[in-house]
Amino acid sequence: MGDYNFVVGQEFADVKAFRNAIKEAAIAQHFELRIIKSDLIRYFAKCATEGCPWRIRAVKLPNAPTFTIRSLEGTHTCGKNAQNGHHQASVDWIVSFIEERLRDNINYKPKDILHDIHKQYGITIPYKQAWRAKERGLAAIYGSSEEGYCLLPAYCEEIKRANPGSVAEVFTSGADNRFQRLFVSFYASIYGFLNGCLPIVGLGGIQLKSKYLGTLLSATSFDADGGLFPLAFGVVDAENDESWMWFLSELRKALEMNTENVPQLTFLSDGQKGIQDAVKRKFPTSSHAFCMRHLSESIGKEFKNSRLVHLLWKAAYATTTIAFKEKMAEIEEVSSEAAKWIQQFPTSRWALVYFEGTRYGHLSSNIEEFNKWILEARELPIIQVIEQIHSKLMAEFEERRLKSNSWFSVLAPSADKRMMEAIGRASTYQVLRSDEVEFEVLSAERSDIVNIGTQCCSCRDWQLYGIPCSHAVAALLSCRKDVYAFTEKCFTVASYRAAYSEEIRPIPCKIEWRRTVEAPVDDDTPVVRPPKFRRPPGRPEKKRICVEDLNREKHTVHCSRCNQTGHYKTTCKADIMKSIEQF
Repeated sequence: MGDYNFVVGQEFADVKAFRNAIKEAAIAQHFELRIIKSDLIRYFAKCATEGCPWRIRAVKLPNAPTFTIRSLEGTHTCGKNAQNGHHQASVDWIVSFIEERLRDNINYKPKDILHDIHKQYGITIPYKQAWRAKERGLAAIYGSSEEGYCLLPAYCEEIKRANPGSVAEVFTSGADNRFQRLFVSFYASIYGFLNGCLPIVGLGGIQLKSKYLGTLLSATSFDADGGLFPLAFGVVDAENDESWMWFLSELRKALEMNTENVPQLTFLSDGQKGIQDAVKRKFPTSSHAFCMRHLSESIGKEFKNSRLVHLLWKAAYATTTIAFKEKMAEIEEVSSEAAKWIQQFPTSRWALVYFEGTRYGHLSSNIEEFNKWILEARELPIIQVIEQIHSKLMAEFEERRLKSNSWFSVLAPSADKRMMEAIGRASTYQVLRSDEVEFEVLSAERSDIVNIGTQCCSCRDWQLYGIPCSHAVAALLSCRKDVYAFTEKCFTVASYRAAYSEEIRPIPCKIEWRRTVEAPVDDDTPVVRPPKFRRPPGRPEKKRICVEDLNREKHTVHCSRCNQTGHYKTTCKADIMKSIEQF
């Protein structure tokens, strides 16, 4: 059927196969069909163009589902000009055209569908029709969004059954049990964070693009090698102060279930007020810093100057107040407005030298890296989003567990590299010992005081990064101390292995655990319904900005009544104000 030519006597498996074939031929050959008769045993159609003699008739063979062409009359004289759209190119037909492509690429965009159909068939279909076809195709492959919410309670139970100790809870609102929130944290993640990760938690959210929208909130950390370590995630109907308070409350509960004392944590976020308030209330002894990636992107968008971004990073990484003030002075020289803009963010929340907590050199969270895990699944039902995260977690835990088996150093690779560089530089220094714990370390450029008792150096690198700096290494080696014993435990290979020691186990496929849902249940069992808010159909509207309008001077309106600017005579309130004053 590649050439879409029919012959009398040609057979098809059944009526459906014949209808699909005639539809494909009409679309590919650019003519419209007028169906005269179509049922389960016969099919009669002609060309829709007036005066075109083309006709086709097909019937079902006796005692078999097979369809065969009985007659084929005339040739097309219509010019086959059905190019701008086609009645046979229905949404169902587009779904059949894109289904395999959608399986391979969830982000198969409507504009790409339009392009591929035009390329293969030479017809143009409306954008909204392609959008609807994609929605219907995703639902056919992955299930509907409504079904996803309905099956959430059963799926959460499967998570807890397959991974004992995990937290997976659905929260609803209203008498009709509308979905409100979901919280998930696998036991392997909780255990790994408490026993092998840096005491740092990044917080952030990403918008979902399924039918009912929502936001994915997440908490991530860093393993001993500086890698992404997802701790917990949740889905909320709307991201606001209340949802962040709830998310951090659930995170606190999950940690308290697995340890008597929640460790002293440092949080990294974009600094929005809802997160700040939630951290202060739920983790009152913790430190909270602004994510430098977010802050640098903000200043870049605000002032469109890459030098400002570079200087801001330099100021953030400065380890002395003098170095910090020098960089801030340079920012002032480049743009006084930018320097003033930065003042709205307290230096104690972003500058390394003023921050009271410990970040171990991590000035930015790794939330963006985690968000990349679900970029392709953002348009899918909620269960598919969770499955994407679960699958990725399972693969990453296994891969990193195996990878660490080949490490024979004391420290994880990135920390070991930093240590080796420090040892290399330390060999060029002169060490003067003051007492049992205090040393003066002389280099070509400077002199630093090291105290191995309090584990600090006047350069501040040791305190800020948790790994002995080159000055500390020189002092430790001079008195034959083990430099690795003075490194924070969270950077060791042992900690890395502990982080991934627990397995994330697979969850049975949907067909298996759906049976438990379909089994008889109490009439009182609530059914989770989707949120009331849903995404409107079609392409989201974009506010287009004309470049000429941006460069054009704004017109200042003038009031002829009070001689003031900013309003017209018709909206002038001068008389009203005058009467109020008189009163």
